[in-house]
Amino acid sequence: MKTSHPRPEATSFVAIDFETADRGFDSACAVGLVRVERGQIVERVHELIRPPRPAFEWTHIHGITWADVAEKGAFAEVWPRIAGILDGVEFLAAHNARFDERVLAECCAAARLSPPPQPFLCTVTLARKTWRLRRANLPTVCAHLGIALRHHEALSDAEACARIMIAAATVENARPQTVRKARTPRSPL
Repeated sequence: MKTSHPRPEATSFVAIDFETADRGFDSACAVGLVRVERGQIVERVHELIRPPRPAFEWTHIHGITWADVAEKGAFAEVWPRIAGILDGVEFLAAHNARFDERVLAECCAAARLSPPPQPFLCTVTLARKTWRLRRANLPTVCAHLGIALRHHEALSDAEACARIMIAAATVENARPQTVRKARTPRSPL
């Protein structure tokens, strides 16, 4: 997987968000996936995941505990069941894509699964470029665009990311195309 710069107006993509239990990137405890086709949200998936260790460091951030996931499937069981949402998409989008890309890569490696081949697009970078926001964390971008958000709830974060992508494509498509006039050659006289 490689972070890239696909077009925000792409035909189809999936926005993805992970919550992790501890400092290990293999500790996904929740995933949210939102599929977008031609600017419309067409599918949402949310799954709790049993991480490889029962110690939870980030409950105070996302509210998920070991008791919530102890009976859920491990990543190796959950991912193959839900990965079909990625079929045919051009890229994956995430807010702070390096984090989610690494979580996906390390969870796939630990589960001995192949990671998806699609590149990642980072909506932090996209928001800074499109709206010239100094702060581009998810709550700030959502407030700027009027997007509802329950921050650190995987499906809400993924949907917010999808809506940022849709809004950016709208801005891109609304920008006037600049046409450069041909320069008239100067007379040598």
